[in-house]
Amino acid sequence: MSKKSKMTMDEKLNSVRAGVLGSNDGILTVVGVLFSVSAVSGSSFALLISSLANLVSGAFSMASGEYASVSSQSDSEKAIVEQERDLLLTDFEGQRQFVVNFYQEKGISVETSEEIADELLNKKPLETVLATKYDISLGHYASPFQAAWSSFFSFGIAGLFPMVTMLFVKGNLQFPVTILATVVALSLTGYISAKLSDGFVKKAVLRNIIIGLITIAIHYGIGKLFG
Repeated sequence: MSKKSKMTMDEKLNSVRAGVLGSNDGILTVVGVLFSVSAVSGSSFALLISSLANLVSGAFSMASGEYASVSSQSDSEKAIVEQERDLLLTDFEGQRQFVVNFYQEKGISVETSEEIADELLNKKPLETVLATKYDISLGHYASPFQAAWSSFFSFGIAGLFPMVTMLFVKGNLQFPVTILATVVALSLTGYISAKLSDGFVKKAVLRNIIIGLITIAIHYGIGKLFG
């Protein structure tokens, strides 16, 4: 595999981020529909059709949103590359000084910073400027297709947890078990998102659980109100 074809860590994290967001939305969206419909009708067929339709439409909606968002990011990165390419031709000394300042700010002496800058700009001028000014790797841009697919599949798979639970568990245990399955799934997405962003795990998990329970309460309440 060539170096250019390998995914950078940022590209991998972007796909994982889209997957985590898609999973979270899939759980909340589907469980909301399940509880609102079940409050109005106890029909298993109605639950199946409504949740399935919501699962498919929600997955497509999430994927299209990710595609549009990441496409804009990718376009911006490509525009920056062309801008910096032109600046290297019209203002090379200004670009060189920026690289020198970059290493000086890291505590490196002026002489050594100039040596590093000259060597890097001599070998890979555009790559050096992009890395120091924007933390962009030349040829590695945010992929809208990867983000869209990741979001689409994670939304669908995560949404299946509350859907399958409610459809297969009957009687008095139907609601408690579905809520439990939702809490477990949301705890997992909260944990993963916190780890990816170096955030507080407990806060992220608790926040997801509270949002999930509020979502269930609101949808069930609306279903009862109009049922």
